[in-house]
Amino acid sequence: MRNFAAMKAYDTYIFDLDGTLLNTLNDLTASVNFALRQHGMAEHSTDDVRRFVGNGVRLLMTRAIPGGEENPDFEPTFQTFREHYMAHSLDTTLPYPGIPEVLAELRRRGKRLAVVSNKLHAATQELCRHFFADTIEAAIGENEAAGVRKKPAPDTVAEALRQLGASREGAVYVGDSDVDIATARNAGLPCISVLWGFRDRDFLLAHGATAFAATPRELIL
Repeated sequence: MRNFAAMKAYDTYIFDLDGTLLNTLNDLTASVNFALRQHGMAEHSTDDVRRFVGNGVRLLMTRAIPGGEENPDFEPTFQTFREHYMAHSLDTTLPYPGIPEVLAELRRRGKRLAVVSNKLHAATQELCRHFFADTIEAAIGENEAAGVRKKPAPDTVAEALRQLGASREGAVYVGDSDVDIATARNAGLPCISVLWGFRDRDFLLAHGATAFAATPRELIL
């Protein structure tokens, strides 16, 4: 196990979004529960939704809906969630404290910054435009219709590097989940696991994490 401060400096930073740059949990929970209510299903706590997130909104709703995709009302409930979340993804979502300042400092130092997420592509881009228009240069969300497989496949990372005109050499992946650890491994990048997000240190260690940042500031030490 290593601390990030002991590691080399990087030229390119590829960030996860939910649980890494943005605390989106309350808005996700509100949209999940709105969809469930609309279709007569039991709601979930915020802690439930915290456990459900991490591998795209379809899997989030598969976990939230009784019976998952086998439920005959899965598709309309999922569609209700999508529509509600696209309209309400900015209700309470905010960057984690210190994130905007750290991103600005990285850009001041000439680093290249991108986001890859299993959030819907349109929502990923909207959130990055709203919060990080001056710092995040490329934002890639779930868009398998365009032939870009979602994480943990390396496709979104490869697309982000392509848009940045950057190589894997000198790049690092920063995320908060087991999916992020696997994505970095599949993309051939080192991974920094953050400890302010949706998963704790023990969970991350159990899934192969080797380097940690306890605060955003550690990303620029």
